[in-house]
Amino acid sequence: MQDLPLSKVYRLLEPGPVVLLTTAQMGRANVMTMSWHMMVEFTPPLVACVVSSANYSFAALKASGECVIAIPDVELAPTVVRVGNSSGRDTDKFEASGLTAMRAALVSPPLIAECFANLECRVADTRLVNKYNLFVLEVLKAWKAPAKRAPKTIHHQGYGRFAVDGEIIEIPSEKP
Repeated sequence: MQDLPLSKVYRLLEPGPVVLLTTAQMGRANVMTMSWHMMVEFTPPLVACVVSSANYSFAALKASGECVIAIPDVELAPTVVRVGNSSGRDTDKFEASGLTAMRAALVSPPLIAECFANLECRVADTRLVNKYNLFVLEVLKAWKAPAKRAPKTIHHQGYGRFAVDGEIIEIPSEKP
């Protein structure tokens, strides 16, 4: 074993695929790239995510209490990086990225047509927002594109480096 700089710990524990988070405030939709999220509960499905208070989306999520988590596949990786490298403060990121906003069923923020899955969410718990920028979201409705049978997701490893889903293995396990 050798020392690992603490600034690289997140590369070891990155929780899941890079996603796009949409918000809406005063009739204006925005999208941001996010990789700091995790499942918290199965029923109802709860997702915890960190949205920095420095991000333009933070104020919209805090004020509206709604968002959509859109899950892109590897083909959208360049778009995901472009979205992550710009700010909604001065850019219409939907227009700039070429992403298509679709009307959601239960929340104001839009779905993203190009993503293989979209989760409509409401903020369920804000107790850790002021201290850690951590929102707990309840998934109200989930959408999946039937044409995408085995989409490959991307996983952020820092500074423009991503891992792509690889081989899937199955090991028998008891289900709850």
